Amino acid sequence: MPRRHVAAVVIGNGLEFYDFIAYAFFALQISRTFFPARDPTSSLLLSLATFGAGFLMRPLGGVVLGRLADRRGRRPAMMLSFSLMGLGMVGLALTPSYHSIGIAAPMLVIAWRLLQGFAVGGEVGPSMAFLVEAAPPARRGFYSSLQPATADAGSVAAGLVGAVLATLLTPQALDEWGWRVAFVLGGLVVPVGLAIRRSLPETLLGADAAPPPAAPGGYRRVALLGFAMLGSATIIGYTQTNLTTFAAHTLHMSAQTAFLGTLINALCMTCFDPVGGALSDRIGRKPVMIGATALLAACTYPAFRIIVEFHTPAALFASAALLGILTGLSQPPVLTALAESVPRSRRAGTVAIVYALAISLFGGSTQLIINWLIRATGNPLAPGWYMLGAAVIGVVSMSLMRESAPRALAAVRPQLLPGESGAA
Repeated sequence: MPRRHVAAVVIGNGLEFYDFIAYAFFALQISRTFFPARDPTSSLLLSLATFGAGFLMRPLGGVVLGRLADRRGRRPAMMLSFSLMGLGMVGLALTPSYHSIGIAAPMLVIAWRLLQGFAVGGEVGPSMAFLVEAAPPARRGFYSSLQPATADAGSVAAGLVGAVLATLLTPQALDEWGWRVAFVLGGLVVPVGLAIRRSLPETLLGADAAPPPAAPGGYRRVALLGFAMLGSATIIGYTQTNLTTFAAHTLHMSAQTAFLGTLINALCMTCFDPVGGALSDRIGRKPVMIGATALLAACTYPAFRIIVEFHTPAALFASAALLGILTGLSQPPVLTALAESVPRSRRAGTVAIVYALAISLFGGSTQLIINWLIRATGNPLAPGWYMLGAAVIGVVSMSLMRESAPRALAAVRPQLLPGESGAA
């Protein structure tokens, strides 16, 4: 498959995740615009609850667009997903404030978030299926890692926009209209994304000549383990996405420092996602994701303790970088292993639904739970404990997953690699 087609998928994926994740970076500003309350924490919790509302529609988007991708093709599903995301982004940017139209403002914000959740819920399955099917068998890990890498790059772009706006604008201007600029920029790139995806070839061509060997317990077991692994990865990822709010609201650091901390974290994930994918091609999915996640579990609590105790930009940046590197190494093989373990005719739908369910349950609730735990316990280290528990669950579920990397399987059964074993 020409590289320009792979680039079209991953660039569109990055733009879509920028649109969805930008809300988290501007949660404080959005809370003041649409959810005024007696105290800032209550206002923030209402805003984060709306951020979580976007996750409620992800399973429905995964079912509808995932099944569309398995029946009609990967390209039409990705085109529809991207169009709906752009509509939600523009709608959110243009919604008047609570002081202008009253209760209609937060209701419109919730509606736009639900539409965005539906769209992104149907993005991951078709795009991951396309990348697995477009890749040479021995490089599926690297190709598939471009999906989380560009999703993280979307976070980098959102963080960079936030840092620039926080630097150029006064806090009052950022609250009143500055945050809307980030959403308008996301809406402006929608025509670009549609243009680069329109020329994609179709990878849904017939049934697999050699479907993947059935795991013990069948594909239901694969789906359950995939759900546990993705749930763990979701909590880990969104705990780090919350670093902007954590640094600004809990630790009272400047907006510029808070945005830069999350930007550094996302940039490290973006750079190390392909490294994790490439390593999994060489030594197997399980060794990479288990080793990196175990190391992440060991470093999580110390990293948060350093941030809280030293309370300096350097401590925030160093800890964010370490957590981002380990997360980037650990997470790409998870999606690859799930996609490889399911036949082509069911791949997009299975990946989309499992991913969307995990994200909807844990992604939408993580930031809300973290900030509630901090408020209820008075302990700023609560995010570290929550993320540590998720990492432990991830290691256990990963250890139960069947190895799916062709090169690792070929080392045990050499006849598999020439026949291009696996689901692609």
